Amino acid sequence: MSLLRFDNVSVAYGDKPLLDHASFQIAPGERVCLIGRNGAGKSTLMRLASGQTLPDDGVIRRDDGIKVGMLNQDLPVADDQSVYDVVAGGLDKVGKLLTQWHTLANHIETDADMRRFEQVQSKLEAMDGWQLQQRVEQTLERLQLPAEKTMGELSGGWRRRVELARALVSNPDVLLLDEPTNHLDIITIAWLEKQMKDFRGALLFITHDRAFLKSLATRIIELDRGQLSNWECNYEEYLTRKAHSLEVEQTQNALFDKKLAQEEVWIRQGIKARRTRNEGRVRALKKLREERLERRNLQGKADFKVESAERSGKLVVEATGLTHGYSDGLLMKDLDFTLMRGDKVGLIGANGVGKSTLLKILLGDLQPQNGDVKRGTKMEVAYFDQMRGQLDLEKTVIDNVAEGREKISINGRERHIISYLEDFLFPPQRTRVPVKALSGGERNRLLLARLFSKPANVLVLDEPTNDLDVETLELLESILVEFPGTVLLVSHDRDFLDNVVSSSLVFEGGGVVREYVGGFEDWLRQGGSIDRLAATGDADKAKAKEETRPAPAVEPAPAPVKKKKLSYKLQRELEALPGEIEKLEEELAALEDETGSNSFYQQDQETVQTALARLTELNELLEQKMERWSELEDMQ
Repeated sequence: MSLLRFDNVSVAYGDKPLLDHASFQIAPGERVCLIGRNGAGKSTLMRLASGQTLPDDGVIRRDDGIKVGMLNQDLPVADDQSVYDVVAGGLDKVGKLLTQWHTLANHIETDADMRRFEQVQSKLEAMDGWQLQQRVEQTLERLQLPAEKTMGELSGGWRRRVELARALVSNPDVLLLDEPTNHLDIITIAWLEKQMKDFRGALLFITHDRAFLKSLATRIIELDRGQLSNWECNYEEYLTRKAHSLEVEQTQNALFDKKLAQEEVWIRQGIKARRTRNEGRVRALKKLREERLERRNLQGKADFKVESAERSGKLVVEATGLTHGYSDGLLMKDLDFTLMRGDKVGLIGANGVGKSTLLKILLGDLQPQNGDVKRGTKMEVAYFDQMRGQLDLEKTVIDNVAEGREKISINGRERHIISYLEDFLFPPQRTRVPVKALSGGERNRLLLARLFSKPANVLVLDEPTNDLDVETLELLESILVEFPGTVLLVSHDRDFLDNVVSSSLVFEGGGVVREYVGGFEDWLRQGGSIDRLAATGDADKAKAKEETRPAPAVEPAPAPVKKKKLSYKLQRELEALPGEIEKLEEELAALEDETGSNSFYQQDQETVQTALARLTELNELLEQKMERWSELEDMQ
């Protein structure tokens, strides 16, 4: 029995078919994930399934009397509506009456108010409204939502919960979720997973969060070049089968193209051959041409690289005793953290706990209330802002990246700006579009294009994965893994963290920030728990007031011990150390490159041993100089 069924459904925008005679169905209890590239038409399919849009051709069948609920991709507006009113709105006409009743019940001041209240109450009784009112209250309680708060008082994650409650309150037979994890933190994503596993109806959802997909999906439907394909398997098995399917398709296309080329040669033979040619063969050739014309080739994959700068110093950042917070609590307390060249560190925690604040402190954009931050030499930082503040919405795609340049140099190779943008899936005609007309995924790709066009040895990425499709995510993963510099990464994508970072800073609430080896799953294996990721406040308001709120009553730091002034000799030694360290690092880098080459060990044994001994000596010297620098700094 199918609750929802597409039969040969077609939809096109201009000359681009998003669905081309596509068919699928969904049965009770199924949890189906719809996957596909950005722009493939997934959201269009969702709108068709919900009844918001009609197909150009084909039939969409819904079982008699079924209810369809939908959670849209965009966050609901942060306005003055109460949470109760928004949730009750999911019940259509009865919802409007419940909203009126709820408002009047708390504001009866005149006889006219009482008469209006009685009229609404009478209508609700006639429409079995009290049972539905109970359902609204149960839904609010189940999702732990504050009924009287306005949407403007809630963070993005909580507004997403309200929108989910609105979709669930009608008790739908089919629930449609379009990118439900976007802008949610790890805690809320885990909560949403549990809610969806407890949901008894059929679920059709779109997500690029692979951990969420693996946890929920009982079946996968892929939208690729207008066609829907069904995969009765989990995500890992889908990847294996899909790779094989693409290999088969490429082989068949190659055989087809070979046959077409042979027939084209035949028909262009001399006059005698054309007089005696077989008319049936000519008709067959015309059919081959038509088939080749109709074939839709696989869309290209994003293909980009980072412009690497000269290597930074061995020490990138050293933080000691960092304490910072606001009137509603501490974000971090007595944090000691050392970031060395080549480290790839993930920042894990709920929205509002201070991950972005810590990044600003480490980069020198914000002064901590207590503690010290020491930064190394030769740092070239590229910063990915989750709010995309570096993009000028009024300028075109090309103007945001080019900044007056016609060519961009990537690791010594010059590229024309148009060719460079094509690597990020921006065709030439798309480069002249203003940024405000781009989708969320396109804006993130554009920000990556801007970021990677400049030399960097330290990448700071604040939630770069929002709105990116799976293939682009996997490419970004491989780039970060191979990047020879240092990476600081904030993300709520658990798989992305596991695949990229070598250690994690976890915000466990109450100002406690601890470092763990590995990514998210490694943290769980070391005794971590999602329940410990407690937020210190509302995410959006914490960011908005970050630099204006009064400081909390932080425990006063102990009075500093008065230090002796350095002698002239020690002061000169301290001033000379950075230059000495820099020279040692340059020699060490050159020697590491030499010993890492394929031809190094083909030299005579004495030369090899001398170079290796010098490598060991340089490492020890550098370590001694770093320790001495730190010691003299502390003596000041």
